[in-house]
Formats: sequence, structure tokens, C-alpha cells
Amino acid sequence: MPQEANVLGYTSLEVTPPSKTSCKVIALVSLVVSAMGCAVLYSQTGQLASVQPATNMAQAMQSMRGQIQQARANAMAAAVANVRAHAHPLGSSAAIKPWAYASAMKFAQQDGARAGCRGQSTCVRAVGLFFGTQAGKTEGAADEIGTATGLSPSDIGDISAADLAGYDGIIAGVPTWHTGADEQRSGTVWDDYLEEIRGLDLAGKPVAIFGLGDSASYGDNFCDAIEELHSTFEAAGAKMLGYTDPSGYEYQESKSVKDGKFLGLPLDGDNEDDQTPDRVKAWVDQLKSEGMPLE
Repeated sequence: MPQEANVLGYTSLEVTPPSKTSCKVIALVSLVVSAMGCAVLYSQTGQLASVQPATNMAQAMQSMRGQIQQARANAMAAAVANVRAHAHPLGSSAAIKPWAYASAMKFAQQDGARAGCRGQSTCVRAVGLFFGTQAGKTEGAADEIGTATGLSPSDIGDISAADLAGYDGIIAGVPTWHTGADEQRSGTVWDDYLEEIRGLDLAGKPVAIFGLGDSASYGDNFCDAIEELHSTFEAAGAKMLGYTDPSGYEYQESKSVKDGKFLGLPLDGDNEDDQTPDRVKAWVDQLKSEGMPLE
């Protein structure tokens, strides 16, 4: 990437070529992702062979080879972009920061696997699990959901709003700032992203919301932020999942109940934390049945 350099008082644009270390990283990433793409597609080959006549196998194999090549291309692009973004500007022997290598591997693998999975209905796709938190309870709930789904939770502040469009499914967690406000109800980074999310193109993308509330101390606006985040993603065209029955919850009022359903999963980490594991398990099973691409 072009970087601004100042040498002897002159300012210019300098394009730093990738170092030998960069090339080794990129080559390794390519090999790993190619193997992943082949493994994914090989598993699909076995399924295709059992249901298609032998005369169609040549076409099937040609199609899968094209998908493998696409996986490689996407993986290489992700690796190159990530490594170059975090390389030392002068290309020294310490050009690649250790965490940049791990980051490049992660994003290249995700990109390659997703490219290899494209069009394969039985292939698990990339789902993002994000949370905003005030006192840590929403993060704790995200950890519970992460255990149930196999996903790694991330603070929404660690990514940009635009990054959300890159996922095949989104599970979003939000607390409620108990002021009874009509907007910006969470007191977290989610509030800063609402307008930008509404402008994204999330047409048909499955999205589910979970929220934390206090039904005893703030029972008159219990989990209000679920509705705000729900309406935000819905405005971007997302397919909203995970509505839950309010029976079994003790609260007075909630903006998040519409047509007799919560617009997501409400959790009470202050008064009903013992019920969280069972509620999470039932909700994750529901999301799978409704089309969230989880294992």
C-alpha cells in the first residue's frame, strides 16, 4: 500500500515491495487455504457422485476446480492486503509483525473457505457473533452463545460497521441503557453504528439479536435495545430470525415486544442468570431451524 515517507525533508509516496518474509507468509497461507478448499469441495464431490450419473461427473469436476481456484484467489488477496497493511514501512527483516501473520491466516482461511463453499448448500458459512457491553454481562452472554455455536464472540468496536456486510449471517448482542430513550438505547458502540448499518445492503442476510436487561430494577423498559438493533438491521434488508415467546419473563413493559413476541432473545443476567444456559441452547436450536448457517 502507498505510504507517506519523509526523507531529508522531502515528502513523497513510496510503495513498499513485499519482503521475503511476506512472500513466505503469503505462500503458506495459499497452501493452507487451497487444502481447505479442496477438502470442502472433496466432501461435496462424494455427495455429488452418489446422486449424479457418471456422464455428469466431468462437468461437476470442472465446476469444482473453478471454485477451488476462486478460493485460492480470494485467500491470496486477503493475505496480501493484511500482510502489506501491517508490514514495516522500510521492509526490514522484522517486516511482518507476529500478530499480522496470525491475522492474515485467519482472514485468508475465512475468505478461501467461504469461496469454496459458495453454492454448496451443506457447507457451513461464516457467521459473525458480535456484542456491545457496558458492565460485561452482554459479553458473558455472547460467550454462552459462542460455546453453543462454536463461534468466537467479538466486541463490535473491534470492527467497522461496513465489515458486517462481509458475513453470511450475524448474531448481535446489545444491552439496554435504561433511560427509556427512543434512540441510542444501548450506551455502546452499536449506537454509533446504527445509521451506517441502515445504509448497508444486507438483502436476505440472516440476522438475530439478543439483549441483556434487568427485569426487576428496570422492568418498565426491559431489553428495549433489542428492538432498536432489530429495526436497524431490518431497514438494511436483513432477514430477521430468533423471535421468542415472552412467557416465562417477569417484566412490566418492553419496546422489543411486537405482535406478542420478543424481537430476539432477552436475557436477564441480574435476576435470572440461572436460566441463561437453557434459554441460549433453545434459541441456538431455533436459529438453526430458521436458516442461520450454523453447524
